[in-house]
Amino acid sequence: MTADWPVDLDGVTESVVTTLGPNDRWNVAALGLFAGDPVTARTWGRTRTWRNFTERGGGHVQFTPDPVDFVDAACSIRETDEPVLDSAHAWAEIEVEAVDEGEEGSTQWVDWELEPVESAVVRRTVPTTNRGYGAVIEATVAASRLDVPGYDTETLRERLSYFTDVIENCGGEREREALERLREYEDV
Repeated sequence: MTADWPVDLDGVTESVVTTLGPNDRWNVAALGLFAGDPVTARTWGRTRTWRNFTERGGGHVQFTPDPVDFVDAACSIRETDEPVLDSAHAWAEIEVEAVDEGEEGSTQWVDWELEPVESAVVRRTVPTTNRGYGAVIEATVAASRLDVPGYDTETLRERLSYFTDVIENCGGEREREALERLREYEDV
């Protein structure tokens, strides 16, 4: 059984994924989706997402406009009782298959093909452009790469400083709360 993706994917689309862990709770993590046929994603290291994809063969990809949920997913260990977050505007239950793997620096990576088996659009919104939201996403990506071999820490810190300024000047309440969470999780 296959389904369509609930949104159009182009380039790399940042999403939140939940995967069922051995404790029967849903681990929440960030996951970049590479548009194509099929859609793919890459996990880095032996993360909970990698383990749960390997052991369970799937999860739920979600599209949320909430910057706090994105920061929590990317920078903390968060688990929920339900597979779909309240903030998700759309989601897809996926099956995954490992199609390639390797090592960069000293970090293992695995490429996965993602096949939606069920999907739903929960809310439709009129898109707006909030520079603060985009800066939260970019700051979170930079923060998640701090102290990872192969990434220059000084360059990442410069990016974080720039994006912090953008969030403080252009972001709304949720973007500023996301920045505070990012500061709690990382030395930003």
